[in-house]
Amino acid sequence: MWRRSRTAASRRRNTASDMAGATRLFLALWPDPAVREQLREWRELWAWPRGATPVHTDKLHLTLHFLGNQPSDSLPALLDGLAVPMSPFRLQLGVAELWHKGIAVLSPSSVPQELLDLHAALARALTGVGLPLEPRAYRPHVTMARRATGAAVPPQGPAIDWLADHYALVESKTGDGSGYTVLREYR
Repeated sequence: MWRRSRTAASRRRNTASDMAGATRLFLALWPDPAVREQLREWRELWAWPRGATPVHTDKLHLTLHFLGNQPSDSLPALLDGLAVPMSPFRLQLGVAELWHKGIAVLSPSSVPQELLDLHAALARALTGVGLPLEPRAYRPHVTMARRATGAAVPPQGPAIDWLADHYALVESKTGDGSGYTVLREYR
């Protein structure tokens, strides 16, 4: 049974009881190698303060929905339940910003309607399988670093023209063996 009453803040906690039998998940636009290299080039243009944590190149992505910890035994139904139609679209990234709490991001210069349509279709699919949605407004971006308060924001970088033709359900592992694993790509 899917958990319905958890808040966004409580979904993010990683207590031992939350992690037992659970898989931490998110939906994302997953870049191809050429786009990933352009994102890395952007990341290298920042002047990071001491203590900043730049996102490793193989983890750069654009989150569509954060699902948090979900029961591992429900994963097969979830994998099938999150397949929605998608129209490929072009996403131009190139707005470097430093958000609250030291989150350094690269945002699109404009948000394509197809991205908003995909986000909305996935929201309907999530509620259809009994998962709650995050209450905050969707702000598409690629996180470049965390704990980056005081970073020098680059005024410009390489133009990124990303043909988004698929999205992915990704597992996020924390602690020993941390990293991301693409569980399924949807085209």
